[in-house]
Amino acid sequence: MGSAVLVAEPGRKKARSLTRNAKLVEQLTRVTGLTPTGLILVGAVAGCWLLARVVAGRPLFLFCYLLLIMLALAFVAGRRPLPVEGTRSDARPRLAEGETLTMEVALTAARRLSTFILEEVVPAALGEATRVAVASLEGGETVTHTYQLSCRRRGVYQLGPLVARWGDPFGLTQRAAVLAEPFELLVHPAVEHVQDRPLTRLFEDPPIRPPVSKPWPEGLEFYGMHDYTPGDDIRRVVWRAFARTGRLLVREAEQGITDKITIVLDLDRRNHSRGEVSESLEAGVKAAASLGIRHLREGYSLTLEGNERRLLPPARGGNSQMLLLDALARVELQRATVIDPIMRLVSDQSRDAHVVIFTPRLDQEAAARLNLLVQRGVSVLVAALMWGEEAGDTLGVAASLGCQVIEVRPGVPLAVAFRREVGAGRR
Repeated sequence: MGSAVLVAEPGRKKARSLTRNAKLVEQLTRVTGLTPTGLILVGAVAGCWLLARVVAGRPLFLFCYLLLIMLALAFVAGRRPLPVEGTRSDARPRLAEGETLTMEVALTAARRLSTFILEEVVPAALGEATRVAVASLEGGETVTHTYQLSCRRRGVYQLGPLVARWGDPFGLTQRAAVLAEPFELLVHPAVEHVQDRPLTRLFEDPPIRPPVSKPWPEGLEFYGMHDYTPGDDIRRVVWRAFARTGRLLVREAEQGITDKITIVLDLDRRNHSRGEVSESLEAGVKAAASLGIRHLREGYSLTLEGNERRLLPPARGGNSQMLLLDALARVELQRATVIDPIMRLVSDQSRDAHVVIFTPRLDQEAAARLNLLVQRGVSVLVAALMWGEEAGDTLGVAASLGCQVIEVRPGVPLAVAFRREVGAGRR
């Protein structure tokens, strides 16, 4: 096993070295306007010139002059502008994760052209850069080329520019002209159907949402009466009922229903899974998008909190779905902890929001801050992203606070995750 590692390590170093050399050649080509062949020619001219100086050979000087004249002719021939216009098909600036987009590029030439390359710069996450060699194009003629983009994961990408590249007959120089400017492409996270409900009535199972929602705990509604038992608040005794029936009855109330949802998405890079693409982060983004879309469609007010700042101010209604998906498409890992958004909620005087926290890890310090919310009577649901070894501790810590707790596991549909509660909270 050790020998295999030793053999593989030089191979990796060689691959990295080749990549660096390729990038260096590409930068030199972009700065000088010379092709790799032209760069070799320049090196040959410099070497022949030094050799001629040492040997004092006139034939070598003449050979150097000939190469320089050839290079100058290549520059003159390649400086002629390319009379071509390119247009890109109207692309949607927003796509869904997993969607495939077909792009179409149209080229129109003012005169007859031959041998140039059409290139569309495509981010690596969307596919490979598209290059098409055009052998000839008649004046006034329009040709089209189509290619596909596969939106494998959500994010913000720059598509383009659309560039035409051409050179001289010797293949020593190259020029480029931008036919279409780049544009921003947002890939929204995928959305699943979820069945979540904010904490509603305390005395009914299953809870049923009435047509008019009231905040809790300010919106306590009369539910019924029961016989007085030691420990009941004496202020809730219904004295009129006692005078009429002779029974000491106590008024019961139900928890009002909130129409405000606050989603906290933990973006702390120290807690999420490693890799070029953090699977736990993508799972949290997908779950937050699914839950947010569900509540916006039902007319709820939704707020999205990140670690460093608020990602989406309070929004309501189906028209706000695009704002939510745009904000989640731009989400990236941060160095701030989940304590910051919790403390922003604690400092908020309002207590009538149902808070949902998506996190892979809830440590003791964050739990202590979260307990401040719970003690104020705020309804809290902790969705544990089960990707790390410490995720199991999150379940126990959140349940000990009295929060509702669910598990978001790899490969498990979100509808199942939200339906199965593992904490001590009451739904």
